[in-house]
Amino acid sequence: MIEIAVKTSGRREAIDITKRVEDAVYNAGVDEGLCVVYVPHTTAGITITEHADPSVIHDVLSGLIKSIPALQWTHLEGNSDAHFLSSLVGSHVAIPISGGKLHLGTWQGIFFMEFDGPRQRKVYVQILESARRQQ
Repeated sequence: MIEIAVKTSGRREAIDITKRVEDAVYNAGVDEGLCVVYVPHTTAGITITEHADPSVIHDVLSGLIKSIPALQWTHLEGNSDAHFLSSLVGSHVAIPISGGKLHLGTWQGIFFMEFDGPRQRKVYVQILESARRQQ
């Protein structure tokens, strides 16, 4: 398993980690398989969306924040909204590996979603190999 450190600078933000995950897959030398990207935090998430146009992830984050219902939260830490958003987004994605590369769509990117920062976070990349690249 590969650990990627992510340092966030705001309470809520989206960070494109596509290149870092691609590098992990390349360094693993796997030709065919599956890449699982997992966030072990209850106030952060991981998602795949368009990364060619930065306004898309801005709109996604804005839409998520606006989706938070006006509730009487009972969690004493005051970050129930972050837990709610994390649950909504999810803690992992799985991407096929083909030809030694992530098999993402043309416009897709992998984003770490921070909902209770700023913090030092971890992302785990687990690569399940079905075929190794020939050296």
